[in-house]
Amino acid sequence: MTEISTAEENRTAGEGNSRAQVNRRTMTLSCLLVFMAQMATTIYLPSLPVVADDFGMSRSYAALSISVFVIGAAAPVVLWGVAADRYGRRGPLLASLALFVLTSAAIALTRSPEALLVLRALQGIGAGGAAIIARILVRDRWSGDELAKRLSVLSIAFITAMGGGQFLGGLIGRYSHWETGFAVLATVGAVAVLLTFTVPFESSRAVQRPSEVLRICLEISRQRAFLLPALAGGAGFATIVVLQEVSPFVFQQHFGLATDQYGSLGLLLGAAYFGGAMTVNRLVSRTGSGRLMTAGSVVMTAAGVLMIVLWSVPGLPDGGALVAFVALYCVTTFGQSVLFPNSMATAVSSGQGHGAYAVSLCGFLQQSMAGVAAASAALLHADLAWATVAAALGAAAWLMTRIAVPSAAPTAVATEGK
Repeated sequence: MTEISTAEENRTAGEGNSRAQVNRRTMTLSCLLVFMAQMATTIYLPSLPVVADDFGMSRSYAALSISVFVIGAAAPVVLWGVAADRYGRRGPLLASLALFVLTSAAIALTRSPEALLVLRALQGIGAGGAAIIARILVRDRWSGDELAKRLSVLSIAFITAMGGGQFLGGLIGRYSHWETGFAVLATVGAVAVLLTFTVPFESSRAVQRPSEVLRICLEISRQRAFLLPALAGGAGFATIVVLQEVSPFVFQQHFGLATDQYGSLGLLLGAAYFGGAMTVNRLVSRTGSGRLMTAGSVVMTAAGVLMIVLWSVPGLPDGGALVAFVALYCVTTFGQSVLFPNSMATAVSSGQGHGAYAVSLCGFLQQSMAGVAAASAALLHADLAWATVAAALGAAAWLMTRIAVPSAAPTAVATEGK
């Protein structure tokens, strides 16, 4: 009897260790994919004014290289989700990574402004596919508040890319040239390809007809518990994209910072995002995703209003304005890091049975909102104008969370090995 009991305990312990290993590998790969996708923007930001000079572009045209990336990432997100369901996770993920690696290498070699925009859009398609499949992988294994905790871990990867990528981009701008950043991105993508073969993925499902896919997406989008949190997270993401797009010109041309000085500010932004991610990780089990989502949107709205005040004060010394803007940028970043994982967890946890579709549709809505905001920001050169847009987006996120939280379905009990 004792031998049977011991064997059963060993078998149970072995299964637990195996599940824990799969969980760790899944999170490692997912974090790297999110890191790669975000760094494709941040490593490039410090050199954006230099890129404009190299290609003879206007500020607006150079900023479009950010916008087309975001739009490219958004456009086929649902199709990536469908592919992940139809062919399994591995094949579409490898396809997205191959596209990302090839376009990153090509951008480092291009000398045409038109080719730069086309390649950035294609790079965005690859990055968007990798990032959304990363979230699908996490959604496959966890749900509810535990999913919010895991998504906050992905936020740490986002943090590293936001802060570390911008810092590295500043160093590249000072000691090398902007093309080096894209060679780095191609290398990171190649490492992700290798890691893909270390993780067991969900197998493919029954093929859905296009009409059935559309029916499922419409069914999910009609759920208030899905739609409102997804849109709130999209408004928050759009706010950050607007700030990212205008900040190189504000810091380097308005305040006169050098490329590496601007890059160093990424460390402060990374610290702010890390603080928000840790807040979610520690409090979500006690407080719940809904309340944290609301809190994040309130912080972003308040910071946006104060940005309007900042740019409305006449005669403010540049030193004081610089410190105030950096502080408000960090506060906005903190708010977004609290809002975003909770909004996605709340949205996709409502779509039981259609996890991949819910995640991809949520990603499509959020990326699309960010893409529209980025395209608009390319035309906004006045500080007061883009600050007003940022504040309006924060307020929209707050309004949607106020409506969404009472209607959100109770979060599911956390599960592992789903």
